[in-house]
Formats: sequence, structure tokens, C-alpha cells
Amino acid sequence: MSDWPQGWTGDRNDRYGRGSGSSEPEGARAMPQVRRSAPGAGGPHGEPPLPPSMSPRGTVPRQQPSQGYDDHDPYDDGYNTGQVYGGGGPGAGGPGGTPGPARPKNWKRRITIGLVTFLVLLLAVGIGTYFWADSKLRREVDLSEVEDRPDGGKGTNYLIVGSDSREGLSAEQKKKLHTGSADGRRTDSMILLHVGDNGNTMISLPRDSWVTIPAFTGSDSGRRIPQSQNKLNASYSSEGPSLLVRTIEFNTGLKIDHYAEIGFDGFAKLVDGVGGVEIDIPQDMKEKNSGTDFKKGKQTLDGQQALAFVRQRYGLAGGDLDRTKNQQKFLSALANKAASPSTLINPFKLYPTMGAGLDNLVVDKDMGLFDVKDMFFAMKSVSGGDGKQMNMPVSNPGLSTSKGSAVQWDMTKVKELMSQLKNDEKVTVSSGN
Repeated sequence: MSDWPQGWTGDRNDRYGRGSGSSEPEGARAMPQVRRSAPGAGGPHGEPPLPPSMSPRGTVPRQQPSQGYDDHDPYDDGYNTGQVYGGGGPGAGGPGGTPGPARPKNWKRRITIGLVTFLVLLLAVGIGTYFWADSKLRREVDLSEVEDRPDGGKGTNYLIVGSDSREGLSAEQKKKLHTGSADGRRTDSMILLHVGDNGNTMISLPRDSWVTIPAFTGSDSGRRIPQSQNKLNASYSSEGPSLLVRTIEFNTGLKIDHYAEIGFDGFAKLVDGVGGVEIDIPQDMKEKNSGTDFKKGKQTLDGQQALAFVRQRYGLAGGDLDRTKNQQKFLSALANKAASPSTLINPFKLYPTMGAGLDNLVVDKDMGLFDVKDMFFAMKSVSGGDGKQMNMPVSNPGLSTSKGSAVQWDMTKVKELMSQLKNDEKVTVSSGN
């Protein structure tokens, strides 16, 4: 038997017994795999087997396979079970097995998913709100029942009616709102709103206007009722919205495209729903019948106060004509508040406003939510100066008739005004009152 000589340097890089000549740290070099020989067998070139003290797990130093190995290396068989410096696949650590840097998070993908989710939820809420609101509209007026209608013109014409309906009001509420307890139904205000490309126009029709009520067929009796002269309000009291629309179309020659009506209770709730409406009171107002008690100047009115403001007719210099001006002024301010961003983007204001308004809004069967939206935004534009507010031109505000004092229209101006509206021209006619 023979032992390996002390300090044997069989390898030209003097790997055994003297350390490695590599400049890499120990932890970065790979351990070559040693081929085991049968007992008593020598190395591939006849060298004696390694003694136990020189086994691969003993004193043999690790070295990168690419450094110092050639075909004559007796202990390199081309396989490496160690760790190569700087190598490693996915998830490999750094030098010495330390964890590598974390992969960057895909923020672009996360933002995209979040944005898509938000848009889907927003769309779902929007669709749900639409169907909820649409179901609340009271489509109770059938304009197809109106007889002998004129030809349509350019633009869209809305008839907006404030009725004195006490429907749903308790005795206590009637007292609080100063509505009285009169039977039957009457209009408290009538406004013709024209929406067109040359500006929007709001025209108040005094309810005491002296007009021709055309012949019609009674809804209860079924018999033909002859033509007559009466106050405009009488047509509504007799046969409701259908005959009112028929009477206005007959006297103006202008076709009404949509009808919208709201009663006392609905009006008050709508004002409260938007949190009150600021209005500039033109003069001190105090009147027992309507319940008004205001000082001149800007102030915010709640539902009860607003109803009193638009209903006052006594104590005003122009009587009913001044009242119609106040109604237009307030209705425009209400539409401006209801259609403002502070209401539309605030669900705590939007839904109460929509609920109060739509629950009490009576419209024609062909009127949809987008028509209601167009109507409100048109009134808002008028209040912002993009349009015109006026009364129907009047020649005699105190006409003596068999039905008492009435308002007589100036038919020359009325015909010119209606022609401008029908052709959607810029309105140049003045009311003169």
C-alpha cells in the first residue's frame, strides 16, 4: 500500500492542499462531482484511488467548472451538482443563496381591473336608477284624445301646469299650506315652454285669459258640447288636461308635444327635496289667503314658503299678471337648483328630489325620462339668460265679461309670437305687460 505524498500537486492549478487559484469566493464556486471507482481500482489514468481524507466532501475545494478543467482532469466528469455563481432560474437567490430582488407588481393591470369594475358598477347603478325613476312617472294624460290638432312645427313645446289639486293632503296639511278645501279642480298656473335651436322661451298663460273653448265630446255624457267663450281655466275644470290642450291649440295654432302637471303637495315636496330654493323677493309681500309674509331681498324658501310665493295674486300691482311673473321666476330657479351639479352628483339630494318630483308629476303617455330632463334643463337655461321669459301679450287685463273680469290677449302679437315659435325663430315679440 502506498499513501498519497504530502502536498501532492497532481493538478496544474494546485487544487489540492494549497487552495484554489480562483479569484471567486468559496461560496460562488461549484463542487465538481467525483466519479467513484470500484474497490482497488485506480483513476482513469492509473492513479491510485483517493484516500478517505481526500474525498469530495472532505478537503477537496469547490471550483467553477469553467476554470481549470480539461479533458485530463481526473475528477471532472462534466456534471455539476453545486451552485454556479450568478446563475439560477426563476426564483433563484443571489450570491451565497440569499433571496434576489422581488418582482415588481403589475400596477397597470391592477388599475385597469379596478377601473373596469368601477365602470361596470356605475353602469349597473345608472340602469337601475333609470328603471326606478321611469316607473314613478304618472303617465295619465292621453294626448291622442285631443281633437283637430294643428300641424307640428320645429322644436318641442311643453305645457307645464300647476294645479290646485289637494290630492293626498290632510286637513292639517291644507291648513298649513293655506290651500283651502275647494272642490273640483283648477289650474293655478300654466306655462308654455318652447325648446328650440334659437333659444328657449317660457310664456305664462293667465288662467283668467278670455278664450274660445272649442266644441268637444263630454267624457262622462258622451254628447257633443258646443263651442263657447270662457276663461281658459274653465276648460281644465270641465274636462281636464285633454280639453285644456285642445283649447290652447285652438287659440294659438301651436301644437303641444308634451304635458306635465304638478299639484300643491308635489310642488312643496320638490322644493324641500332640493333643500330649498333661493329667490330674490322683489318687494315686501304679505297676504292672508296665500300665507305670504316676506321681506324684500334674497332668501331661501322651503316648500311651504315657495307655495305661498307662487300663489299670491292679491296685493300685487299687476294682479294675476305679476303672479305669473313670480311663478316663472321661481320655476326657473327651482329647475336651476334641481339640475345643478350639487344635486345631480349627490345621491342624498338626487334621490329625494327625483322621488318627490316624479311621484307627483303627471305627464302624457309618450313622455319619457329624457323628455323630463330636457324640460328641466330648458327651464334652467332660461333662468341663466339663454332664453326668454314673458307673459302672453295682453291688450286688456281687466276685460268685463259674463264670467267676471278676464284678461284679453293681443291677438296681433299672439299670432306673430306663435309663428316665430312654430318656425323656431328668435322671439322678438314683447308681451307689453
